[in-house]
Amino acid sequence: MGSTRNILIIKHGAFGDVMQSEGALHDIRDHHPDDQITILTEPAYAKIMERCPWIDNVVRDPRAPRWRLDRMWALRGTLKRLNIDRVYDLQNSSRTADYFKWIFPGVEWSGTAPGCSHPHKARDPKSIHSLRRMEGQLTDAGLTCRHALQPDVSWMANDVGPLLEEAGLKPGFVLLVPGSSASLPHKRWPYYPELAQRLIADGRQVVTVPGPDEMELCADIPGATLTGGSFLDWFDLAGVVKAAAYIVGNDTGPSHLAAHMGMPGLALFGSHTTVEKTGIKTDTFDAIEVKDLHGLPVERVYAAVSAGLAAHSNSV
Repeated sequence: MGSTRNILIIKHGAFGDVMQSEGALHDIRDHHPDDQITILTEPAYAKIMERCPWIDNVVRDPRAPRWRLDRMWALRGTLKRLNIDRVYDLQNSSRTADYFKWIFPGVEWSGTAPGCSHPHKARDPKSIHSLRRMEGQLTDAGLTCRHALQPDVSWMANDVGPLLEEAGLKPGFVLLVPGSSASLPHKRWPYYPELAQRLIADGRQVVTVPGPDEMELCADIPGATLTGGSFLDWFDLAGVVKAAAYIVGNDTGPSHLAAHMGMPGLALFGSHTTVEKTGIKTDTFDAIEVKDLHGLPVERVYAAVSAGLAAHSNSV
């Protein structure tokens, strides 16, 4: 079949985008079963990619300012030593277009960088979600896509049985994700305490898993708060998601994680983006989209959650 080739995938972030790229990574591996595949990603996601079954090597790119020529030169040297034969640029940013010109001229390149060998012309880029963009890009590069539209990051989940037992929890709870980036408060639905009260009244166990800037946010929500003594990493969080019966969250990383683990759940969206553009909806994970999350009543969310729980329990 010929000698082994060296393949580079570029996917810097953010977290939800990294989760969504899993299916594309799987398709790239299927197309290059015997080649060495390296991914260039942000340091924050390096550990996740080190566990990814479709990746052989991980290179960290802190995306230093481009005027820091010392750091840019060091990155160039690291990537040049890999002797890359083909690049799949799943980030498609102005930075990665510069990488094409500066580091990889003449190398096979799949993406949107001007002059690359395998260009992708996005169809209606403002409305099409990232899963279909990645599928289109890989198809344009000659790949057969079987997984791009259905990422599955269930391999991220740690066994959290001992953690749940220590907290007095059993699998089958409702996991609430009330946070999002602290700099985007308009993405946070404000009525999780009321939702938790209704679910607890129905006999449901309710759990929150706060991040470092979400402890105060979760303090007002009835139910159990699970931190594992500090804060859970992504692998333990994935284990908690896997143990849940249903997940309700904002447009934030843990919600995307749950959706792309094949879990049942519901995401709540305001006007910051569209559900269609994120690609978060699956056969089991639904979403509600409104103009203003403050105007989304508890009754509507509670009804959707109750219906989702009933549908999932009937399908098990």
